[in-house]
Amino acid sequence: MYDSIKNVKTLRTKVTALERIDKKFSVANSEYLLQTHPRKLYFINREKKLEILYNSELYGHKALVKPHVFPYMTLNLDPTGNLMRKNQHYSINELGYGFIGNSIALTLSKDKNGINNFSYKGTTHKNGYSCHLLEYENINYSYIDYTVQERETASSISSKLCVNDYLLRDKNDLLNDFGYLKKGSVLKVPNLYCKKAILFIDENTMLPISISLYDDSGLFESYDFSGLQINKPFTENDFKRENKNYGF
Repeated sequence: MYDSIKNVKTLRTKVTALERIDKKFSVANSEYLLQTHPRKLYFINREKKLEILYNSELYGHKALVKPHVFPYMTLNLDPTGNLMRKNQHYSINELGYGFIGNSIALTLSKDKNGINNFSYKGTTHKNGYSCHLLEYENINYSYIDYTVQERETASSISSKLCVNDYLLRDKNDLLNDFGYLKKGSVLKVPNLYCKKAILFIDENTMLPISISLYDDSGLFESYDFSGLQINKPFTENDFKRENKNYGF
């Protein structure tokens, strides 16, 4: 699976995201086009009437964001800023399989028993795909103290410690705090990326079709993919605001 993820150059997919935000679950159905190198992205959530376009070669390191509700203006926003990350687990920088592969690698690197905590459950069907079913669980999942250093954010700390950004935020009441934290303050941070994970891996592409992650309170996020198209070439117009199919 990890090798298959590294070989993904382009991706078209639909994804249903279920995320726990402040003890409640939020569901989002989206579609996106993604080129991995150089990274380009077109994202649309038709229910929320939201379009996002990221193409640093044309528009710098800001994302074009078009909310099809008042005030109907196309905005240039920082993908890691408050407005684009509010009330969701990840930024657009984590869309795609690369982040998933890295997260699994981080889980193995943090877990002393590593691969031994994975169990193979055989084959089954999920989202119209024939899949391998894998489960991961570590009963030693817990939280430890961490003292904030100079000019650190919740995201920089989670990256440094190889832990889940959302779980760190959730435990410390920082869900929508993306700025620098007070030096010397003490945070509770998870010792592992997650306590439990359930993965459905497509037998043909060896890519994840469904991923569910759990902490000590239960499920905190799941992502289901469908309509996958891998390494199908894009045209330059696919990542331009002038595309007649886009609303920018």
